[in-house]
Amino acid sequence: MKLKIPEEEIMGHGNLACQGCGATLAMRLALKALGSNTVIVLPACCWSVIDGPFPHSVVNVPLFHTAFAAGPSTASGVKAALEIQGKDTNVVAWAGDGGTYDIGLGTLSGAAERNDDMIYVCYDNEAYMNTGIQRSSSTPLKAWTTTTPVENPKESHKKDIISIMAAHRIPYLATASVAYPEDMIEKFKKAKDIRGMRFILVFSPCPTGWKYAPQLTVKLARLAVQSRVFPLIEIENGIKWKLNKEITHPSPVSEYLKPQGRFKHLSDEDIAEVEQSVEADWNRLLEKTKK
Repeated sequence: MKLKIPEEEIMGHGNLACQGCGATLAMRLALKALGSNTVIVLPACCWSVIDGPFPHSVVNVPLFHTAFAAGPSTASGVKAALEIQGKDTNVVAWAGDGGTYDIGLGTLSGAAERNDDMIYVCYDNEAYMNTGIQRSSSTPLKAWTTTTPVENPKESHKKDIISIMAAHRIPYLATASVAYPEDMIEKFKKAKDIRGMRFILVFSPCPTGWKYAPQLTVKLARLAVQSRVFPLIEIENGIKWKLNKEITHPSPVSEYLKPQGRFKHLSDEDIAEVEQSVEADWNRLLEKTKK
C-alpha cells in the first residue's frame, strides 16, 4: 500500500526561489512529514534567500539563520536549549551542498561524532548556486560551472558524503529525491522517531545552475534515480546498508545528462567515462548492501 502524502501545507506562499527549484519542493515535502513542531536552522545557502526578507518567512515554523559553517553547531545548541525547557521539538539543520560537503563539513562531523539529536538535511544541487554557480565538491565529474568552464570542466569525482557520514556510525542516514515524494516523506517520518544524529541527502535539481527548462525538474530527478546516478538508500548505524529501489534495467545515463546545459560540452568519450563511473559506484553500493 502506497504511503499517502499528507494534505496539510505547512510551507506557505511567496517564496523567492527560481522557477522549478528542487530545493523548494524538498522543503515543502519535508515539512509535510515533520509537522509544525519543528525548528529549522538555516546556514547560508539558496534557502537563505528563498525564505524571504525579514520579517517574512515562508516556512511557517521557527527559523534561525546562521553562518555558512555553523549549521550543525547551532542546531546542537538549539536542541540543548529546547531540552532544558522540557520541549521535544524536531530540530532540523537545513543546508546546501556547499555548507555540507565543504564549508560545514567540520562542524557536521563534530555533531555526528557526538551523536547530537538533530535531523541534518543537505539539499544537493551540486554547486554553490546562491553565489554564482561555482563548483563544490558535490559537483559531478565533467560538469560545467562558472569556476569549471567548458574549456576546463570538473575533472574530479563527486565527494562520497554518504560513506563519510556512514563512517560516523550515526543511527540513521538516507538519500531521497523530490521525484519520489512517498519515499522521501516515509524517510523523514522514520527519522523523526529516531534519537541522535540523522542525515538525509535530498537530490534537488537546479534549473538555473544546471541549465535546463524549469518544467523538467521532477523528470530529471527521476532520471537520476532510474539511471543509477543517484541511488535511493538507507543506512542504520553506519553498518546496515539498504537499497530502497532496485534498478535492474537502468535508463541510459546520457538521457539524464543531455537535457542539462552544464553537460552540453561532453563528447561521446566523456559520456562514456561518466557512465563507467556511475556503473562502478553502483557496483560498490551493491557490495555494501550484501554485507
